[in-house]
Amino acid sequence: MVHRNQALVSYIWFCLELDDYDCTKCAPGSYLDLDELAEAVSISDTDKCPITASFQNLFSILSTWDPKGDLILDISIYSPSDSEHWFKYLTFLPDHPSQTIPTKACDDAQHGWVAGSRHAAPPRWAFLKVFYAVMEEGPFDSDDLEFEWWDQLPSVPAVTSLLLRQQNRRRWKPNALAHMFARLPRLQEIHYEPWREWDSHQRKTDKDFHFLFESIQRSNIHLKRLVVFENFNQQYPAILQRFQFGEDLAKCDSTRNPHPAVGRMVALASLQLEHLAASFLVDARHFFTIEPSWEWPSLTSLVLTSKVLRLGEDPGQIGAMLHAAAAAAMRMPRLETMEIWNGRKWLAAVFQYQTLRSARQATVTWRATWELTMEPSLIRAWEAVVHHRFDDSWSLGVVQQRLDTAAIKSHGDAIPCLRLSGHVIRPVSLQQIQMEQKALEGAKTV
Repeated sequence: MVHRNQALVSYIWFCLELDDYDCTKCAPGSYLDLDELAEAVSISDTDKCPITASFQNLFSILSTWDPKGDLILDISIYSPSDSEHWFKYLTFLPDHPSQTIPTKACDDAQHGWVAGSRHAAPPRWAFLKVFYAVMEEGPFDSDDLEFEWWDQLPSVPAVTSLLLRQQNRRRWKPNALAHMFARLPRLQEIHYEPWREWDSHQRKTDKDFHFLFESIQRSNIHLKRLVVFENFNQQYPAILQRFQFGEDLAKCDSTRNPHPAVGRMVALASLQLEHLAASFLVDARHFFTIEPSWEWPSLTSLVLTSKVLRLGEDPGQIGAMLHAAAAAAMRMPRLETMEIWNGRKWLAAVFQYQTLRSARQATVTWRATWELTMEPSLIRAWEAVVHHRFDDSWSLGVVQQRLDTAAIKSHGDAIPCLRLSGHVIRPVSLQQIQMEQKALEGAKTV
């Protein structure tokens, strides 16, 4: 590109298109030995998509760009065949939401689709194919060699925002991302939308997440906005779980259980941020287990999720978490909005704190599919937050709003119904979640 035109570029969609595959590889099954299975699902360098050479070329070119202005790098990796077999509803789009959600009629009985509806669930091997880790089977003989390769890439100060959206079902290893992010020293904004694990790998992945957020805190010192959304689909565990004598042999939890250490590490990494949204990968209860010395001098917006926001939960547990949130808010002198939410099929809830300067008022809102009584002690705790930051002329309003349970068919429906003010997910990603839910309507969930 001519040097004078570089300043006109604000968005780059770096789209890695993997090889096509046929029905012999769309759900490679138990008839294969381990080596054959690894070859069938692996995501590595190929003639069509040399991953390492592509990144080497991209970073080499962008390293010569002047670090002026803002530049978004949006990374996608997929195969065109992904949407031709079991997962007909998948789309691979740039970061531009459409006015309408595209739909297509599917009639492919071999892959469970009849007259546009899914009549048979994918085999678990089909999930392994589309959710496999990038470069898990090569070209490097070990993770350490892969990390060394990332470390030798040229530094790219021109990039200020990075997008890794949920349409990337294939998994970037969190440790590898830590090394990738370190090559982008001027990053100011990260949008990271990984998918949850579907088996016992979750424990190792959580350790790697801890390393990733620790690395972000250490290496990406200019970061201002961090948005993490761990996506899921409630139909998938219903397919993948294999119970015997009451035990799930697949180790696929019905609901995600965030690791406390990851929540605390995200809290530590957020101390210098202006905006943080961490959904499902972190539980607010763990985030608010803070050290006495922690303060957030620049944070204006905080969005978290918590499993305790659900019908039937002990109100005392919910109250304790919201008291802890108020205590943390006392250490956020610029806070304008805090939202703690949860969303699943038939469930949506948010506790929302907002300030309105023109009215010299703050509000706490409970908006959910069920009612919650906010105890006087909780109201006093949030009044203390308001008066700690503003003068006595400010007041605190309390709002309660009940939502229609039947309208919440997935977490994708919960987000717009809750009217979250903070950015929790890319708009095109939300559209894709809603399209998937529509395509799978009527399928069993857990």
